[in-house]
Amino acid sequence: MTGSPLLLGALESPPEFEGNLAASRGLEVDIARIQPYEHNPRHAPNPEYDRIRDSIRNQGLDQPLVITQRPGATEYIVHAGGNTRLLILKKLFEETGDSRYARVPCLFRSWRRESDVLLAHLRENDLRGSLAFIDKAQAVFETQRLLAEELELEEVTQRRLETELRKAGYRISQGRISQMEYAVFRLMPLIPLALAQGMGRPQVERIRNLERAAASVWRARCSDDAAEFDDVFTVLCHRYDGPDWNTDLLRDALETEMAEAAEVSIHTIRVVLDAELAGRGLVIPEIEPEPECKTAPETPQVNNRKQSATDPEDVEEIDEYENPGTEWVPPDREPSDPHEPLDPAADPDLLSDQLDPTYAEHPEPLGDALLTDRGPSDLKSLRGRAWTLATRLAQRNGMGELVEPLPSKGLGFVLRDVPDPALAEQLDEAGLSQLSMLWWQLAACAELTYAPLESILPILPADSILRRALEAQDGDLLFKSIWTLDPGHTGYRLWWPLNDRDWRDLIHLMDTYRRIRTTAADTGIRIWE
Repeated sequence: MTGSPLLLGALESPPEFEGNLAASRGLEVDIARIQPYEHNPRHAPNPEYDRIRDSIRNQGLDQPLVITQRPGATEYIVHAGGNTRLLILKKLFEETGDSRYARVPCLFRSWRRESDVLLAHLRENDLRGSLAFIDKAQAVFETQRLLAEELELEEVTQRRLETELRKAGYRISQGRISQMEYAVFRLMPLIPLALAQGMGRPQVERIRNLERAAASVWRARCSDDAAEFDDVFTVLCHRYDGPDWNTDLLRDALETEMAEAAEVSIHTIRVVLDAELAGRGLVIPEIEPEPECKTAPETPQVNNRKQSATDPEDVEEIDEYENPGTEWVPPDREPSDPHEPLDPAADPDLLSDQLDPTYAEHPEPLGDALLTDRGPSDLKSLRGRAWTLATRLAQRNGMGELVEPLPSKGLGFVLRDVPDPALAEQLDEAGLSQLSMLWWQLAACAELTYAPLESILPILPADSILRRALEAQDGDLLFKSIWTLDPGHTGYRLWWPLNDRDWRDLIHLMDTYRRIRTTAADTGIRIWE
């Protein structure tokens, strides 16, 4: 076949063909001289192929193909969209030999540069709304490569790329370009099947956020070797790649790997990862060596007589050690009055998530010493310690925002509400039972359902479920909002699954509760007044 003389003459003066479509409607080109654009952004088959084929067969081509010609070339290429229509026309002509498919109406565009043609195809496909996100992303970065060559630059930055795309009539933000870069250079080698199936931008962003958060948790709890996490992430992405991609499966697998690497429960990893994803910056204060206490020398007493180290005959069985009392003082911190204990609620540093632990773990096994002569004995310091322990337990289990300090009355803290239902939805039965039972343990140590309402209600938010339940004395509302298990299950559902740090803090908190109540009873103080 030979080209149309009319078109060939027109190519010598292309401005004639830059006019409107009506002026060019009579131009025809032999279909054999037009080739599809080899850098077409669409990689997957056009889902509209059958509809377009039926339309062309029944009604003919409803609009001209827009074509162009590279310098020095003898053939033409599709300039802006139309690749699917061109392929259908070629196929119909091959199958039928019908002359109406041999020559097609065209509109010629003068050649400028390769990146303009690619962007013209990208715009056309984008307008039709059927282009997969990964196809758009690959086209954008192919454009970036072409622009670097055409502008003779070593690199076209994302900011420059955004500008050049806008000049060419394709508006896209730098943030979207960043998402596309992650899809093309990070995910495409890992999950090509899922991306090719049409994974959208929200899914890509969700995976990116998950990788960032999981990498942060890995560095903090598993290993500071970034390559180790990258290997784990790569293997798991390959494992779950497929047309039915599910990001939740990837997350579950990452949580399992991190829990094993960190030697902690998967519930702990899940809670910490939730905090990273939500940008809450969850901080779980680590237990530090016990700070020195300002304590009067301990003098063993036997039947109200001082024990003599030189008179063993006078030594009888020791009933108890007298302890005149201790007051906890944080490291590098002294109270203004040596007889006035520190008030955690009056000290912003103590209110921070980074506060020093007020009651540290003991290197020796827990025993009678913990319950008799350790820690402070005045109410203010005891309340401060209770609040710190409750905060630490709550933070490690995804409930840190629920603990409210109460330094001047009660047990040192209250809970603002029941756990967030969204957190509960993410847990399996074991995790949810542990979370629920721990909430009830904290509620018990704060006497939430026993304290006078006038002391508790003003502290609770107006929209708190807990407040509504207490105000209405509606136990059903509370029990529906926080899983209330058989108390006989507490041992194997809470005490046993707790990690060592949480178990020690829970024991310390219960001991502190007893100390507050004992101290108040000994001094005649009503703790809720």
